[in-house]
Amino acid sequence: MQRTPMFRIRTSPDPRETLTIRMAKPADAPALMRLAQLDSAPPPEPGPTLVAEVGGELCVALSLDGGPAIANPFHRTAGLVAMLVARAQQLETPAPGPRTRRWRSIRAARLASPPRT
Repeated sequence: MQRTPMFRIRTSPDPRETLTIRMAKPADAPALMRLAQLDSAPPPEPGPTLVAEVGGELCVALSLDGGPAIANPFHRTAGLVAMLVARAQQLETPAPGPRTRRWRSIRAARLASPPRT
């Protein structure tokens, strides 16, 4: 089973304010439905979804297949939505492999060297 990466950001010693950004799990379905109802939005389509939790409570969800974010209207979530959008963009961009890095450095060295006569 593949482990789901999580990012925890703690700016306060209060654990109720801990931010967790992670991929949604099947167990999150009830919380996603509740979040959609709070936001007066349709529930997210099945598929990869990023979620942001604050203090263990699901506050924002963003489908990686497109579509608008679903957010709790009773919390300040604009910053969380921006973080999920940025994280989704990071996940879309493939990390350069060793081969790509090697060729990039060779091209850079050629461009930096004086032209041959």
